[in-house]
Amino acid sequence: MSPLSGSRRSAFVAFALLFSLGGRLLFAQEQSAAAISHQVRELFEQAAKAVVKIHGVDEHSEICGTGFFVDPTGTLYTAYTVGGEAGNFTVEFGGRKYPARQLVADIRSGTAILKVDETTPALPIGKSGELELASPVISIGYPLDLPKTPNFGMIAGFDRKCLGRYFSTIHLRVNAPTQRGEAGAPLLNMKGEVVGIIVSGLGNNSACYAVPIEAAEKIRSDFVRFGEARHGWIGVNDVSPASQQVDGSRAMVTQVAEDAPAARAGLKEGDVLLQVGKKKISDPEDVFDASFYITAGDSVPITVVRGDKKMTFEVQATMHPAGKTGVLLASPGTIPGVLPMSLDEDAPPSP
Repeated sequence: MSPLSGSRRSAFVAFALLFSLGGRLLFAQEQSAAAISHQVRELFEQAAKAVVKIHGVDEHSEICGTGFFVDPTGTLYTAYTVGGEAGNFTVEFGGRKYPARQLVADIRSGTAILKVDETTPALPIGKSGELELASPVISIGYPLDLPKTPNFGMIAGFDRKCLGRYFSTIHLRVNAPTQRGEAGAPLLNMKGEVVGIIVSGLGNNSACYAVPIEAAEKIRSDFVRFGEARHGWIGVNDVSPASQQVDGSRAMVTQVAEDAPAARAGLKEGDVLLQVGKKKISDPEDVFDASFYITAGDSVPITVVRGDKKMTFEVQATMHPAGKTGVLLASPGTIPGVLPMSLDEDAPPSP
Protein backbone atom coordinates (compact mmCIF):
# COMPACT_ATOMS: atom_id res chain seq x y z
CA MET A 1 0.00 0.00 0.00
CA SER A 2 1.23 3.46 -0.75
CA PRO A 3 2.00 5.70 2.21
CA LEU A 4 -0.52 8.41 3.14
CA SER A 5 -0.06 11.72 1.42
CA GLY A 6 0.86 14.72 3.54
CA SER A 7 -2.65 16.20 3.47
CA ARG A 8 -4.32 12.85 4.21
CA ARG A 9 -1.85 12.19 7.01
CA SER A 10 -2.60 15.61 8.56
CA ALA A 11 -6.33 14.98 8.33
CA PHE A 12 -5.93 11.58 9.95
CA VAL A 13 -3.84 13.01 12.81
CA ALA A 14 -6.36 15.82 13.34
CA PHE A 15 -9.22 13.31 13.44
CA ALA A 16 -7.32 11.12 15.91
CA LEU A 17 -6.59 14.11 18.14
CA LEU A 18 -10.21 15.26 17.97
CA PHE A 19 -11.45 11.76 18.82
CA SER A 20 -9.00 11.57 21.72
CA LEU A 21 -9.99 15.01 22.99
CA GLY A 22 -13.68 14.18 22.70
CA GLY A 23 -13.12 11.00 24.66
CA ARG A 24 -11.31 12.88 27.40
CA LEU A 25 -14.05 15.53 27.56
CA LEU A 26 -16.74 12.86 27.77
CA PHE A 27 -14.78 11.08 30.51
CA ALA A 28 -14.35 14.37 32.39
CA GLN A 29 -18.07 15.08 32.12
CA GLU A 30 -18.89 11.63 33.44
CA GLN A 31 -16.44 12.09 36.29
CA SER A 32 -17.92 15.51 37.10
CA ALA A 33 -21.48 14.14 37.07
CA ALA A 34 -20.42 11.25 39.30
CA ALA A 35 -18.77 13.67 41.74
CA ILE A 36 -21.90 15.86 41.91
CA SER A 37 -24.11 12.81 42.39
CA HIS A 38 -21.86 11.59 45.21
CA GLN A 39 -21.92 14.99 46.89
CA VAL A 40 -25.72 15.23 46.67
CA ARG A 41 -26.08 11.75 48.21
CA GLU A 42 -23.72 12.68 51.03
CA LEU A 43 -25.58 15.91 51.78
CA PHE A 44 -28.91 14.12 51.65
CA GLU A 45 -27.75 11.46 54.11
CA GLN A 46 -26.41 14.10 56.48
CA ALA A 47 -29.35 16.50 56.34
CA ALA A 48 -32.29 14.11 56.00
CA LYS A 49 -32.25 13.23 59.71
CA ALA A 50 -33.40 16.77 60.55
CA VAL A 51 -36.16 16.90 57.88
CA VAL A 52 -39.63 15.90 59.04
CA LYS A 53 -43.07 15.16 57.69
CA ILE A 54 -45.78 17.37 59.19
CA HIS A 55 -49.42 16.34 59.58
CA GLY A 56 -52.15 18.75 60.64
CA VAL A 57 -55.84 19.54 60.30
CA ASP A 58 -57.30 22.82 59.11
CA GLU A 59 -60.95 23.84 58.81
CA HIS A 60 -61.34 21.98 55.54
CA SER A 61 -59.24 18.83 55.63
CA GLU A 62 -56.02 17.18 56.70
CA ILE A 63 -52.83 18.84 55.50
CA CYS A 64 -49.42 17.34 54.95
CA GLY A 65 -46.09 19.03 54.35
CA THR A 66 -42.42 19.20 55.18
CA GLY A 67 -40.41 20.94 57.87
CA PHE A 68 -36.94 20.85 59.40
CA PHE A 69 -35.34 21.32 62.80
CA VAL A 70 -33.14 24.34 63.39
CA ASP A 71 -32.08 23.70 66.98
CA PRO A 72 -31.62 20.61 69.19
CA THR A 73 -34.62 21.50 71.38
CA GLY A 74 -37.18 20.67 68.70
CA THR A 75 -37.81 24.05 67.04
CA LEU A 76 -38.68 23.61 63.37
CA TYR A 77 -39.46 25.77 60.36
CA THR A 78 -42.09 25.11 57.74
CA ALA A 79 -44.17 27.04 55.19
CA TYR A 80 -47.19 29.08 56.26
CA THR A 81 -49.37 26.95 53.96
CA VAL A 82 -48.43 23.95 56.12
CA GLY A 83 -48.19 25.31 59.65
CA GLY A 84 -49.95 28.66 59.49
CA GLU A 85 -53.67 27.98 59.73
CA ALA A 86 -53.88 24.32 60.74
CA GLY A 87 -53.83 22.68 64.18
CA ASN A 88 -53.53 19.31 65.87
CA PHE A 89 -49.99 18.93 64.50
CA THR A 90 -47.93 15.78 64.55
CA VAL A 91 -44.36 15.56 63.31
CA GLU A 92 -42.90 12.36 61.93
CA PHE A 93 -39.16 11.67 62.19
CA GLY A 94 -36.93 8.82 63.23
CA GLY A 95 -39.70 6.35 62.53
CA ARG A 96 -42.03 7.84 65.16
CA LYS A 97 -44.71 10.52 65.41
CA TYR A 98 -44.62 13.31 67.97
CA PRO A 99 -47.17 16.00 68.88
CA ALA A 100 -46.15 19.53 67.89
CA ARG A 101 -47.48 22.99 68.71
CA GLN A 102 -47.38 26.22 66.77
CA LEU A 103 -45.12 28.94 68.14
CA VAL A 104 -45.70 31.59 65.50
CA ALA A 105 -47.23 31.83 62.01
CA ASP A 106 -46.24 34.78 59.83
CA ILE A 107 -48.19 35.38 56.66
CA ARG A 108 -45.82 38.12 55.43
CA SER A 109 -42.82 35.81 55.21
CA GLY A 110 -44.90 32.76 54.32
CA THR A 111 -43.35 30.78 57.18
CA ALA A 112 -44.40 29.15 60.44
CA ILE A 113 -42.49 27.87 63.44
CA LEU A 114 -43.53 24.71 65.30
CA LYS A 115 -42.11 23.05 68.40
CA VAL A 116 -41.63 19.43 69.46
CA ASP A 117 -40.70 18.71 73.08
CA GLU A 118 -37.87 16.36 72.20
CA THR A 119 -34.12 16.46 71.69
CA THR A 120 -33.68 16.58 67.92
CA PRO A 121 -31.08 16.86 65.17
CA ALA A 122 -30.78 20.30 63.57
CA LEU A 123 -29.62 21.79 60.29
CA PRO A 124 -26.95 24.53 60.27
CA ILE A 125 -28.05 27.98 59.10
CA GLY A 126 -26.29 29.49 56.07
CA LYS A 127 -26.47 32.84 54.28
CA SER A 128 -28.64 33.32 51.21
CA GLY A 129 -26.65 36.46 50.40
CA GLU A 130 -23.70 34.25 49.43
CA LEU A 131 -25.69 32.63 46.63
CA GLU A 132 -25.28 33.72 43.03
CA LEU A 133 -27.12 32.98 39.80
CA ALA A 134 -26.56 29.32 38.88
CA SER A 135 -25.41 28.40 42.42
CA PRO A 136 -26.26 24.70 42.91
CA VAL A 137 -28.76 23.93 45.69
CA ILE A 138 -30.56 20.92 47.14
CA SER A 139 -33.99 20.60 48.73
CA ILE A 140 -35.27 17.68 50.78
CA GLY A 141 -39.00 17.09 51.09
CA TYR A 142 -41.89 14.64 51.25
CA PRO A 143 -43.63 14.73 47.85
CA LEU A 144 -47.20 13.39 47.85
CA ASP A 145 -47.22 10.21 49.99
CA LEU A 146 -43.65 9.28 49.08
CA PRO A 147 -40.60 9.03 51.38
CA LYS A 148 -38.00 11.74 51.87
CA THR A 149 -36.69 12.82 48.48
CA PRO A 150 -33.77 15.03 47.40
CA ASN A 151 -34.10 17.60 44.61
CA PHE A 152 -31.09 19.11 42.87
CA GLY A 153 -31.26 22.42 41.05
CA MET A 154 -29.80 25.88 40.77
CA ILE A 155 -30.61 29.46 41.69
CA ALA A 156 -32.39 31.04 38.73
CA GLY A 157 -33.19 34.45 40.15
CA PHE A 158 -33.61 36.76 43.12
CA ASP A 159 -37.12 38.07 42.57
CA ARG A 160 -39.07 40.91 44.16
CA LYS A 161 -42.28 40.07 42.34
CA CYS A 162 -44.03 37.44 40.25
CA LEU A 163 -46.60 38.23 37.55
CA GLY A 164 -46.86 41.80 38.81
CA ARG A 165 -47.38 40.84 42.43
CA TYR A 166 -44.77 41.94 44.95
CA PHE A 167 -43.27 39.67 47.58
CA SER A 168 -42.72 41.02 51.08
CA THR A 169 -39.02 40.26 50.71
CA ILE A 170 -36.76 39.02 47.91
CA HIS A 171 -37.49 35.38 47.06
CA LEU A 172 -35.09 32.82 45.65
CA ARG A 173 -36.31 31.37 42.36
CA VAL A 174 -35.01 27.81 42.04
CA ASN A 175 -34.90 25.70 38.91
CA ALA A 176 -35.93 22.50 40.67
CA PRO A 177 -39.21 20.57 40.40
CA THR A 178 -41.63 20.53 43.34
CA GLN A 179 -44.74 18.58 44.22
CA ARG A 180 -47.50 18.81 46.79
CA GLY A 181 -46.16 17.91 50.21
CA GLU A 182 -42.82 19.64 49.69
CA ALA A 183 -43.89 23.06 50.98
CA GLY A 184 -41.69 23.82 53.98
CA ALA A 185 -38.72 21.84 52.69
CA PRO A 186 -35.25 23.22 53.43
CA LEU A 187 -33.16 24.62 50.59
CA LEU A 188 -29.50 23.77 51.17
CA ASN A 189 -26.27 25.07 49.71
CA MET A 190 -23.53 22.62 48.81
CA LYS A 191 -22.09 22.88 52.34
CA GLY A 192 -25.31 21.47 53.76
CA GLU A 193 -26.43 24.78 55.26
CA VAL A 194 -30.04 26.02 55.03
CA VAL A 195 -30.32 29.07 52.79
CA GLY A 196 -34.08 29.08 52.23
CA ILE A 197 -37.49 27.49 52.80
CA ILE A 198 -39.59 26.24 49.87
CA VAL A 199 -42.89 28.14 49.99
CA SER A 200 -44.47 27.88 46.53
CA GLY A 201 -44.40 26.22 43.16
CA LEU A 202 -44.02 27.99 39.84
CA GLY A 203 -44.74 27.06 36.23
CA ASN A 204 -46.65 23.82 36.78
CA ASN A 205 -44.27 23.12 39.66
CA SER A 206 -41.28 22.69 37.36
CA ALA A 207 -39.61 25.40 39.45
CA CYS A 208 -40.23 26.88 42.89
CA TYR A 209 -39.77 29.85 45.17
CA ALA A 210 -37.96 29.80 48.50
CA VAL A 211 -38.03 32.53 51.12
CA PRO A 212 -34.47 33.36 52.29
CA ILE A 213 -33.57 31.76 55.60
CA GLU A 214 -32.82 35.22 57.01
CA ALA A 215 -36.54 36.04 56.79
CA ALA A 216 -37.46 33.07 58.99
CA GLU A 217 -34.60 33.88 61.36
CA LYS A 218 -35.97 37.42 61.69
CA ILE A 219 -39.35 36.02 62.70
CA ARG A 220 -37.74 33.62 65.19
CA SER A 221 -35.71 36.48 66.68
CA ASP A 222 -38.91 38.51 67.11
CA PHE A 223 -40.58 35.56 68.81
CA VAL A 224 -37.68 35.04 71.22
CA ARG A 225 -37.70 38.74 72.12
CA PHE A 226 -41.41 39.52 72.14
CA GLY A 227 -43.38 36.27 71.84
CA GLU A 228 -44.69 37.27 68.39
CA ALA A 229 -43.62 38.55 64.98
CA ARG A 230 -43.24 42.34 65.11
CA HIS A 231 -43.12 43.91 61.68
CA GLY A 232 -42.09 47.52 62.05
CA TRP A 233 -43.36 50.70 60.40
CA ILE A 234 -41.71 54.09 60.06
CA GLY A 235 -44.28 55.95 57.98
CA VAL A 236 -42.52 56.57 54.68
CA ASN A 237 -45.59 55.89 52.59
CA ASP A 238 -44.30 56.40 49.08
CA VAL A 239 -40.94 56.19 47.29
CA SER A 240 -40.57 57.03 43.59
CA PRO A 241 -37.72 57.02 41.08
CA ALA A 242 -35.60 60.19 41.26
CA SER A 243 -34.79 61.97 38.01
CA GLN A 244 -31.12 61.07 38.42
CA GLN A 245 -28.95 58.88 40.61
CA VAL A 246 -27.57 60.29 43.83
CA ASP A 247 -24.71 58.28 45.35
CA GLY A 248 -25.95 55.22 43.45
CA SER A 249 -29.62 55.53 44.46
CA ARG A 250 -32.77 56.68 42.64
CA ALA A 251 -35.16 55.98 45.54
CA MET A 252 -36.66 59.34 46.45
CA VAL A 253 -39.11 59.80 49.32
CA THR A 254 -42.31 61.34 47.96
CA GLN A 255 -44.62 60.99 50.95
CA VAL A 256 -44.09 60.84 54.73
CA ALA A 257 -47.07 60.14 56.97
CA GLU A 258 -47.91 62.96 59.32
CA ASP A 259 -46.66 62.40 62.89
CA ALA A 260 -45.20 59.01 61.89
CA PRO A 261 -41.82 57.86 63.28
CA ALA A 262 -40.02 59.01 60.09
CA ALA A 263 -41.55 62.48 60.29
CA ARG A 264 -40.68 62.83 63.97
CA ALA A 265 -37.09 61.77 63.25
CA GLY A 266 -36.73 64.43 60.54
CA LEU A 267 -37.12 62.61 57.20
CA LYS A 268 -38.67 64.76 54.49
CA GLU A 269 -40.10 64.47 51.00
CA GLY A 270 -37.31 64.75 48.45
CA ASP A 271 -34.78 62.82 50.53
CA VAL A 272 -32.99 60.12 48.50
CA LEU A 273 -32.69 56.87 50.44
CA LEU A 274 -29.24 55.27 50.54
CA GLN A 275 -29.63 52.75 53.36
CA VAL A 276 -32.37 51.45 55.65
CA GLY A 277 -31.06 49.46 58.59
CA LYS A 278 -28.45 47.09 57.15
CA LYS A 279 -29.90 47.16 53.64
CA LYS A 280 -28.48 49.39 50.91
CA ILE A 281 -31.03 51.09 48.65
CA SER A 282 -30.50 51.75 44.95
CA ASP A 283 -34.06 51.85 43.55
CA PRO A 284 -37.59 52.16 45.00
CA GLU A 285 -38.26 48.42 44.95
CA ASP A 286 -35.35 47.82 47.35
CA VAL A 287 -37.46 49.22 50.16
CA PHE A 288 -39.60 46.07 50.25
CA ASP A 289 -36.68 43.89 51.27
CA ALA A 290 -35.38 46.55 53.66
CA SER A 291 -38.75 47.12 55.33
CA PHE A 292 -39.30 43.42 55.98
CA TYR A 293 -36.34 43.35 58.37
CA ILE A 294 -37.53 46.31 60.46
CA THR A 295 -38.74 45.25 63.91
CA ALA A 296 -41.24 47.35 65.83
CA GLY A 297 -39.58 48.91 68.85
CA ASP A 298 -36.11 48.98 67.32
CA SER A 299 -34.17 52.10 66.41
CA VAL A 300 -33.48 51.95 62.66
CA PRO A 301 -30.64 54.00 61.13
CA ILE A 302 -31.75 55.51 57.81
CA THR A 303 -29.21 57.26 55.60
CA VAL A 304 -30.37 59.77 52.99
CA VAL A 305 -29.02 62.48 50.73
CA ARG A 306 -30.74 65.86 51.08
CA GLY A 307 -29.48 68.41 48.63
CA ASP A 308 -25.71 68.04 48.77
CA LYS A 309 -25.61 66.59 52.29
CA LYS A 310 -25.58 62.98 53.44
CA MET A 311 -27.56 62.52 56.67
CA THR A 312 -28.38 59.59 58.98
CA PHE A 313 -31.54 59.54 61.11
CA GLU A 314 -32.36 57.14 63.95
CA VAL A 315 -36.02 56.22 63.50
CA GLN A 316 -37.93 54.39 66.26
CA ALA A 317 -40.09 51.89 64.41
CA THR A 318 -43.61 51.13 65.64
CA MET A 319 -46.19 48.49 64.80
CA HIS A 320 -47.99 49.23 61.55
CA PRO A 321 -51.36 50.88 62.26
CA ALA A 322 -53.03 48.79 59.54
CA GLY A 323 -51.93 45.51 61.12
CA LYS A 324 -49.22 42.92 60.62
CA THR A 325 -49.71 42.53 56.87
CA GLY A 326 -49.52 46.22 55.92
CA VAL A 327 -46.87 47.84 53.76
CA LEU A 328 -44.13 48.70 56.22
CA LEU A 329 -41.88 51.26 54.66
CA ALA A 330 -42.90 52.46 51.24
CA SER A 331 -44.88 51.65 48.16
CA PRO A 332 -43.57 52.28 44.61
CA GLY A 333 -46.99 52.58 43.03
CA THR A 334 -50.05 50.61 44.06
CA ILE A 335 -48.90 47.28 45.50
CA PRO A 336 -51.39 44.58 46.51
CA GLY A 337 -50.90 42.66 49.75
CA VAL A 338 -48.56 39.70 49.78
CA LEU A 339 -49.94 36.24 50.47
CA PRO A 340 -48.16 32.88 50.37
CA MET A 341 -48.67 30.61 47.40
CA SER A 342 -49.24 26.90 47.75
CA LEU A 343 -47.39 24.28 45.76
CA ASP A 344 -50.45 23.33 43.76
CA GLU A 345 -50.92 26.83 42.30
CA ASP A 346 -49.33 27.95 39.05
CA ALA A 347 -49.30 31.66 39.85
CA PRO A 348 -50.01 34.08 42.67
CA PRO A 349 -53.71 34.53 43.38
CA SER A 350 -55.34 37.79 42.37
CA PRO A 351 -55.41 40.54 45.02
